[in-house]
Amino acid sequence: MHLPGWATELLPLAILLATVVTVVSRLPKVDLGHSKAFERRRVLNWLPAGLTYAFLYMGRYNLSVCTDKAIGALTYDQFSDISSIGKLVYGLSFLLNGPLTDRLGGRATIILAAAGSGLANLGLGFLVLKGVHSPSELHALQALYAVNMYFQSFGAVSIVKVNSAWFHIRERGTFGGIFGILISLGLYFAYDWCNFIAKKLHVGWAFWVPSAILLAFAAIDTLLVRDQPSDAGHPNFPLGDASESDDGPALGPLGVAKKMFTNPAILLITAVEFCSGFLRTGIMDTYKPFADAVGRKEEFVRHNWGILNCTAGILGGVFAGVISDRIFQSRRGPVSAVLYGVMVVGTGVAIGTLVVPGFAGWPWVLMLLAIIGVHGMLSGTASMDFGGKKNTGVAVGLIDGFVYFGGALGQYVLKHTIPADKSAAAGDPKNWWTWPATLLPVAIVGFLLTTRLWNAKPSSKASAH
Repeated sequence: MHLPGWATELLPLAILLATVVTVVSRLPKVDLGHSKAFERRRVLNWLPAGLTYAFLYMGRYNLSVCTDKAIGALTYDQFSDISSIGKLVYGLSFLLNGPLTDRLGGRATIILAAAGSGLANLGLGFLVLKGVHSPSELHALQALYAVNMYFQSFGAVSIVKVNSAWFHIRERGTFGGIFGILISLGLYFAYDWCNFIAKKLHVGWAFWVPSAILLAFAAIDTLLVRDQPSDAGHPNFPLGDASESDDGPALGPLGVAKKMFTNPAILLITAVEFCSGFLRTGIMDTYKPFADAVGRKEEFVRHNWGILNCTAGILGGVFAGVISDRIFQSRRGPVSAVLYGVMVVGTGVAIGTLVVPGFAGWPWVLMLLAIIGVHGMLSGTASMDFGGKKNTGVAVGLIDGFVYFGGALGQYVLKHTIPADKSAAAGDPKNWWTWPATLLPVAIVGFLLTTRLWNAKPSSKASAH
C-alpha cells in the first residue's frame, strides 16, 4: 500500500510514540506505599518539567541542522566554533546556576530556562536566516548561542532538583530511564523535526518553532510544577539519600561546593561525566558530517539519525535504570561500567568498519545507547542520590557542567584531528580513522573510572518509605 507523503513523514513519529508508551508502561514499579492520588500528582509534576527539558534539547541541538549541505547556513568549522563556546558557557554557568537553583527551587528555574532559551532561539532564527558572511556575524551568533546555553544550563539542574523531592532513592534508577527517554526525545526533535522544518520552510523556523514551544511550556510549568509534594497538598517523605544524613542547617554555595569536592564519589562521577561529554559530542556532532563527506547521506542510519538516536537513548536509559535498581541495589556505578564497556568495544569496532557502506553507522548508534544510559544514571540519578534534596542544584551543576566541559574539549580536539571540511581527504572514509581513534582512549579512561564507583552508594539513616 502506498502511503501519502504526509503519512510517510509522520510514520516515524507514530512508531516513536508507541515505543515510548510501551516502554514506560512496562517499567518495573517499586511499591513504597504511595497513594494513587500522590502518583497521579507526581506525573503531573515530572511530565511537563520533563517535556520542557526535551524541548530544551530541541532548542540546543537545532544548531546542528545548519551544517546540512541542503540548508548550508554554516560550515562545520563555524558550527564547531559556535557550539564549543556554548558548551563552555554551559559548563561554567553551574557556578551560578547550581546555587541559584538550590535557593530559588527547580520550579522557578525550569520556567526561567524555558523562557530564556525560548527568547534566545527567537533571535537565533533571524541571525541564522541572515547567514554568516563576516566575522562580526559569526561573533553575533556565538554571543546569542552562548546566551541560549546559559539559560539551557538551568534545565538539567532544575528537573533533577524538582524530582529529588518526589522520588525515593529506590525509584530513581527507573526515573533515570525516563530521564534518558526525555533526552532522546529532545534529540529526535532537534535532528529530525528541525531538519524537516528547515527544509520545508526555511532555516529560521528550525529556531522559531522550538522558541514557541518553550515559551508555551514556561506557562504550563508555572501552572503545574511544584518543588515538593507538600506544595501540591501531599506530605513529604524520607528519600533514603544523602538528605537523610544531613541534619544541619543549609550550607551556602561555597560550603556546598566544598562538600561536593571532598566527596570521592562525586569527584569520580564528575570525572566520568567529563569523559561522557567528550564521547557524546564525538558521536552526535561528527557522524552526520562524516556521512555527508563520504557520500553516504542516503544511507539508513544517516537518513534516520534523529529517530535512531532517540530509540537508542530510550533503550539505553531504560536498560540502565532497571538494571541499576533491580540487580545492583540502586548502585549506579556497576551499570555505568557495563555501558562504558560497550563504548570501548564499540569504538574499536568503529575503527575497522568506517570503510563498510551500510554498516559504519550502526556502531555509533550502539555507542550512543551506552553513553545516554550512563548520562541518565549519573547526571540524572546519582546526582540526586549523593547531593541530597538540599544540595541537588550544586551537585547536578558540578556533574552536568563537566559533561559540557568534556564536550567543548571534544569539539576542539576533533576539529583539529578529523579531515578538514570540504577537503579532498574528507571524501575518503579511510582518512576518518582519527575520529574513533581519538575517542577510544577517552572511553577506556571512563571505563576504568566507573569501576572505582562499583560499590558507591549514598549514606542514609532513613528506611524506605
